[in-house]
Amino acid sequence: MRGIPAVASLWCLRLAVAGLLLPAASLPSWAEEPPSGESSAPDGEASPEILSDQQWDQLDETVDNGLKFLATQQEKDGSFPTLPHAKPGITSLCVLAFLSRGHLPNEGPYGKLVHRGIEFVLSTQRDDGLFTNHQVEPVLTSHGVSHVAMYNHGFAGLMLSEVYGVSGGEQSKSIRKAIVKGLEFSRTQQLKIKGRDEGGFDYLVNEIPAGPDLPITSGQLLFYRSAKNAEFEVPAKYMQDAMRYVKSCYDARSQTFRYRGFPTYSRGLTASGVLALSLGGEHNTDMAQEAGQWLLTQSFEPFNRSRNSHDRYFYSAYYCSQAMFQLGGEYWSEFYPPLLKTLAENQRADGSWDRERSALSARYGNSYSSALAILALTPPYQLLPIFQR
Repeated sequence: MRGIPAVASLWCLRLAVAGLLLPAASLPSWAEEPPSGESSAPDGEASPEILSDQQWDQLDETVDNGLKFLATQQEKDGSFPTLPHAKPGITSLCVLAFLSRGHLPNEGPYGKLVHRGIEFVLSTQRDDGLFTNHQVEPVLTSHGVSHVAMYNHGFAGLMLSEVYGVSGGEQSKSIRKAIVKGLEFSRTQQLKIKGRDEGGFDYLVNEIPAGPDLPITSGQLLFYRSAKNAEFEVPAKYMQDAMRYVKSCYDARSQTFRYRGFPTYSRGLTASGVLALSLGGEHNTDMAQEAGQWLLTQSFEPFNRSRNSHDRYFYSAYYCSQAMFQLGGEYWSEFYPPLLKTLAENQRADGSWDRERSALSARYGNSYSSALAILALTPPYQLLPIFQR
């Protein structure tokens, strides 16, 4: 596979030795069997060969320039600039961006940067296992700690689980302890939801009676799956409970996933549902395919424009790209080249991308949006085990 830096070859070797490179279309051992008549196997390969040589060159240059920008943004404590209480999550996304191009901790041009980012995230874990570096408000506060902390937790758990197999020394021991504690916290939060929405996840302070939060639930599913891939103990019931909630959010009439039962839609919300289904073993069920068809109608042109107040451009690009890669076939071949063109043509001269356009999301800065753009671009490299097909 072209376009992958030499340091990534060592990563692939280490992952293969550790048993973390998954066979294509593998069904997780803890996933529920798909309903009768529905296949768990992907329908067609999401092949990097959909790209021409010129497009590969464009991809390599765009991603490498984006990483050069992110490298200039890391702060002395290893974090990346954003709202102070969002740093565990945004730093995890930035580290994942480097990992997705094959850059390892303590090796190569970004090795020290990746190591420092991991150390920062580890330093934010509380005794109860939650990754957050600020006091949680007693009431739900929009974009405050009570709002952001579970997103922090999901992104941090995912990043640490992905890097665990290629870490070493004392850091590896610290990562292992952090993942175990993080999984315990996730399950504790999951068990707080009772009744028809059992299995879902919500904000730390739940004052919304309409049910759990699908994006948060999807984020925790990714953490579970990545940790299981890394051979941590994740009982089947954890994943199965969450999958039931994800599927309950699907609206067959609109072919989208709903937010807390409301008639709202967004690209990111629906894609997070598709990705959760795929990584839970239900790759190409009717539900996933129908939602994938809807996503194909949702162009990412014009650049950095959202469909509504619930639709974040870069957040949606990240989830849509990963979801469509999992679906494969025409979903991937029709979706990805236009996204590559749009993101490449709208990259700034310094390698960054604009902040999210909405005022609420813009506050997270352009390290956040740039990391998400890179993660939306890097599925063809297939270097993050969680997103391999």
